[in-house]
Amino acid sequence: MSETFFGPDFTQLQEQDPEIASVVISELERQRKSLQLIASENFTSPAVLATLGSTLSNKYAEGYPGKRYYGGCEEVDKVEVIGIARAKELFGAEHANLQPHSGASANVAVYQAFTKPGDTVLAMSLPHGGHLTHGSKVNFSGKWFNVESYGVRQDNELIDYDELRDIAKRVKPKMICSGATAYPSLIDFKLIREICDEVGAIMWVDAAHFIGLVAGKAIPSPVPYADVVSFTTHKVLRGPRGGMILSKAAHAAAIDKAVFPGMQGGPIMSAVAGKAVALKECATQDYQDYAKKVIVNAKALATALEKEGMRAVSGGTETHLALIDIRSTGVNGKVADERCGRAGISLNKNAIPYDPETPAVTSGIRVGTPATTTQGMGVAEMSTIASLIARAIRDGEDDAKAAAIRNEVYSLTAKFPVYPR
Repeated sequence: MSETFFGPDFTQLQEQDPEIASVVISELERQRKSLQLIASENFTSPAVLATLGSTLSNKYAEGYPGKRYYGGCEEVDKVEVIGIARAKELFGAEHANLQPHSGASANVAVYQAFTKPGDTVLAMSLPHGGHLTHGSKVNFSGKWFNVESYGVRQDNELIDYDELRDIAKRVKPKMICSGATAYPSLIDFKLIREICDEVGAIMWVDAAHFIGLVAGKAIPSPVPYADVVSFTTHKVLRGPRGGMILSKAAHAAAIDKAVFPGMQGGPIMSAVAGKAVALKECATQDYQDYAKKVIVNAKALATALEKEGMRAVSGGTETHLALIDIRSTGVNGKVADERCGRAGISLNKNAIPYDPETPAVTSGIRVGTPATTTQGMGVAEMSTIASLIARAIRDGEDDAKAAAIRNEVYSLTAKFPVYPR
């Protein structure tokens, strides 16, 4: 053969399945043209994308490097060993497991490693910013475990650590979870460690949303304090969709056993390779600069939205996302989401603390800056984006006005192209 085969061949896809190929192209165009403000989304690098379509995806590798249940794992073992070493070095962790298929899968493994069905777990309330896997009644965590919830104070919308400590002392949880999906402020991990020690609880941090900021040294790390840290590998981290777990060495065996064979079979080795590539990218100065810019842009966007008459929950943001109370617009979160979508702006409706609306409607929206920062946008563009959001919420129901806003969105994103080649 004259050329090395790497994997993806889009020409072949077009010839073999033009229907799916057309969707791949149309999604690329959507990402290029629209404003991507979903806090949990980003644009992963071409190098990471290359691993996902590689022949590594053909290999079944149940087990761990050097201890597989299938032969022929010599090459994929190298990938996982490299990825583990990079994760431990980047985060200063004693142990790392790159195999979970997703953040939720990683969380399942954490529960399995440290608890039994019926045990008491203390975690952040979903209406106050927590995640489904932190005890929602529609999720396995709420069905299989006795989950007690803590929340934020009504006066400043920050975590009520006094309440957290009081509940922990009363219910004596086996494990305390910190971390959220819609909490824009920093978490006091040192204080939570103290509370865990007071009641003898495992300290678990679900860092899915902010781990990329930790990798970029833009915010404090939970790793020195926590027994275990779980997270997704996309979002700010800018890797492939997947999960990862870091832990103290004392918990390594329990974590690995909980992931395999406890929670899943073979890992997706192409994704493990993608995680390894992303971790190498995160160790660069360029990435550290990026992580800091993400926060600068999020602060600027929150401030600009307040100038448009909306309210930033907890007074602003210290991370990559802002939670915005839009009740002053006279429009609920569901309608705002729909109107922004018509105008080429992707964001999501989101409950705010003590929200009078139902979860399906909400009084707020959540916006994030990982993707726009990857594109190269800065503070000036955040002001423009806030204006576009405000106009879309106000006028997006009108077809002509939505089209006009959409054209302005396209003009803005054209200056910051995604995957330009």
